[in-house]
Amino acid sequence: MIGPGGREHAIVRALLADPFVSEVHAAPGNAGMAQDVPAHSIDANNPAAVTELAVSLGSDLVVVGPEAPLAAGVADALIEAGIPVFGPTKAAAQLEASKAFAKQVMAAAGVPTAMAKVASTAAEAEEALDSFGAPYVVKDDGLAAGKGVVVTSDRTAALNHAQACFDAGGTVVIEEYLDGPEVSLFVLSDGSTVVPLAPAQDFKRIFDNDEGPNTGGMGAYSPLEWVPAGLVDEVLERVAQPTIDEMARRGTPFTGVLYCGLALTSRGLRVIEFNARFGDPETQAVLARLRTPLGGVLLAAAKGELETVDNLHWSSEAAVAVVLASANYPDAPRTGDPISGLEDAAALEGVSVLHAGTALAGDGAVVSSGGRVLAVVGLGSDLAEARDRAYDGVSRLTLEGGQYRTDIAAKAARGEVVVSATGGA
Repeated sequence: MIGPGGREHAIVRALLADPFVSEVHAAPGNAGMAQDVPAHSIDANNPAAVTELAVSLGSDLVVVGPEAPLAAGVADALIEAGIPVFGPTKAAAQLEASKAFAKQVMAAAGVPTAMAKVASTAAEAEEALDSFGAPYVVKDDGLAAGKGVVVTSDRTAALNHAQACFDAGGTVVIEEYLDGPEVSLFVLSDGSTVVPLAPAQDFKRIFDNDEGPNTGGMGAYSPLEWVPAGLVDEVLERVAQPTIDEMARRGTPFTGVLYCGLALTSRGLRVIEFNARFGDPETQAVLARLRTPLGGVLLAAAKGELETVDNLHWSSEAAVAVVLASANYPDAPRTGDPISGLEDAAALEGVSVLHAGTALAGDGAVVSSGGRVLAVVGLGSDLAEARDRAYDGVSRLTLEGGQYRTDIAAKAARGEVVVSATGGA
């Protein structure tokens, strides 16, 4: 398992639960993964280092979690060494690494998405903003760890974000605003066949009621009882399969997980963005409900054999993941703060604690090492019980300056998320 974050810890736990998986290693991992499996301190973005480790371990499968190693070509190096890898090549990972490239692919494949314009100068940005009007949506074209997006009604703020990207030598994609609730759907692909996971919804803003700046995600839940019947089939037919087919047509087949960020707008289904890997923190909630052994499914994708995989089986329980973030996140996260209460939280019924930005101090204590520190996942008979269990777990944790949202899945648990017949809220 390549990667140090919360989604990687969730994948490790799922692989450990697979009776057909004999051994799991993490590189570089975090404090939580190091307690579960052997962890190797390497540069995950270095293709040669990752390949050398995989060869030395005799790995049957390498799963690449984060976007940066994919964009660096880690999968390419593993493939060249003859090692099955779950994760796209550098060329295929452009679906996430470049918003402009993703728009080109969607246009060629006829995938419904927001109208957009690429801007590389202030004048182009102003023209695009005025063309679409408020609310303004400005996205960094490259990788930004989930935080390179500004959605605002303040034209000056939108221009300032674009200018900061230009000053750094980048470009931006400016889009029309999409109304309606958002849905995340992971789709596994072996380059031709696609297999969907269960839909989830995440919460990007740092504060309750979707206030404050965007983050990498402050929580998520699954299942989504409010989505229209047939939504997953529609996404496969109109979004995922056409995109995978277009990537194959271009000679850059996509193997791994295609994260489809969707809006159910008043004009129907629209793609907000693609990611080339599992999303965080949706993965923590989704995999908590998966009952099909994960290892065999990921290996089938890596080997081009997804057509042999039976339908996935899911628990009827609901899962709610609540992220505990460090002080000053997302601007300048403070690190090195000790975390206590981990064992108390993990001992609760229906609760699991998944590490993200954690490390072991010299005295063996677990300390914060990043912005999003932990995800506490609660499983319950319904969203209300899952929420209660997740927040009970969070209440057992102590992190100086730690922050978390108190409203994850609250509206859904109260039955307040409604989608109109045409797709919008």
